[in-house]
Amino acid sequence: MPVEVSGTGILEAVIDESGELWRGDDFADLAEFVTDFEPEGHEVERVVEAVCGPCGGRVFRVLADDGNGARRECAGCGGASFIADSGEYWDEQNAEYCGCPCGGEEFNLGVGFSLYEEGDVRWISIGLRCVADGTLGVYAGWKVGYGPSAHLLNQV
Repeated sequence: MPVEVSGTGILEAVIDESGELWRGDDFADLAEFVTDFEPEGHEVERVVEAVCGPCGGRVFRVLADDGNGARRECAGCGGASFIADSGEYWDEQNAEYCGCPCGGEEFNLGVGFSLYEEGDVRWISIGLRCVADGTLGVYAGWKVGYGPSAHLLNQV
């Protein structure tokens, strides 16, 4: 079951912005970073934390095909899941494992959702926090050009 951070300030986040790369200590930091991203100028209203259904793990390897989707693989049990509607557009040949500049390939994963006024999803952003050094980044994103699409909020 995903855990949601809505950007209301309920969770306190402290991001280290002193270096070239921003770093965070936990999911609250990642959620704040993704919320500030604003893909194509659209506000990110929700950030949902990925949690492995079978084992409850929160550390993943992530394959991304920017513009088409992403798939997560649990570092604990190896279970794999597409994020949101990625399975419908997935192109394995264009997908690459995400990697941190430090060489780390395991991440906490937060999916940011920009929404239309009626609640359908407009844009999806894949935010990652490297578990090795805390580096934060948005590694992929794509427009959702159909509705209804609010069900994607539960497919992290």
